[in-house]
Amino acid sequence: MSRVWCVVASALALMMQWHGAWGSYAGTASAIIDPSKVKQISWKPRAFLYEGFLTELECDHLISIAKSELKRSAVADNLSGESKLSDVRTSSGMFISKNKDPIIAGIEDRISAWTFLPKENGEDIQVLRYEHGQKYDPHYDYFSDQVNIARGGHRVATVLMYLSDVTKGGETVFPNAEESSHHKGLGTNDDLSECAQKGIAVKPKRGDALLFFSLFPNAIPDTRSLHAGCPVLEGEKWSATKWIHVDSFDTVVGGECSDQNENCEKWANLGECTSNPEYMVGSPALPGYCMKSCKVKRDSPFFFSDTFCT
Repeated sequence: MSRVWCVVASALALMMQWHGAWGSYAGTASAIIDPSKVKQISWKPRAFLYEGFLTELECDHLISIAKSELKRSAVADNLSGESKLSDVRTSSGMFISKNKDPIIAGIEDRISAWTFLPKENGEDIQVLRYEHGQKYDPHYDYFSDQVNIARGGHRVATVLMYLSDVTKGGETVFPNAEESSHHKGLGTNDDLSECAQKGIAVKPKRGDALLFFSLFPNAIPDTRSLHAGCPVLEGEKWSATKWIHVDSFDTVVGGECSDQNENCEKWANLGECTSNPEYMVGSPALPGYCMKSCKVKRDSPFFFSDTFCT
């Protein structure tokens, strides 16, 4: 080995020791992602499983924070966007702020590193508990109302982290998915509940994380991202969900004629307003991200609410 490579190897070893020491101190591993642990579950929708995404300590930490603060989970009303209780979703849950402590901050960093999406685009992590018989019926993570879309736009991706094993049931199933050629049986039908056999399913395994995208790359909702949390038949299910939006979750989208991307004017000059209208100028359900450069008018077929450019 050359002297240069010896120096490089030594430096890498020191970096690994430093990361390990900091991980032990902070209670979390580094944000470095190991691609060898990621399996493609589906390409329609785009879904991937990361085995061992969370450590035992991190799983225990999330559960311990949530246990005393759980409340009945709600769903967003399709018309008003307001939260309401529904038999569609029967779990209990609570949210943990992004910078609550070093462990949570480390998980947030790792999610951002894996998804290549900014941390500020994410909602706070929601920890959920499903007891016997509890479930979440088939649903989309993108919105059908204009109220929730206004904050950060649609949810583009979801990271679902499993904090516990489940004896029977509790799978995440995609009823409309097309099985990927790379999907290598995460469980035979004998392992899956009747609910999970209705599509591509992932069995909860403590520490694993499921990433799936609710939008296509052109920002159009992907109806194949329909998914459900199957009823827990034996045992108890703990999970943590991270919803990630198109824009910063603190950004209110729409309400004025503006561009949300510095490249909007250039894209408009290249004809993207007509070739990619859903993203550029929007739709009746979602404001565009380049409305100013595209000079969106009130009579536009992609007119969103009261947002238009004169």
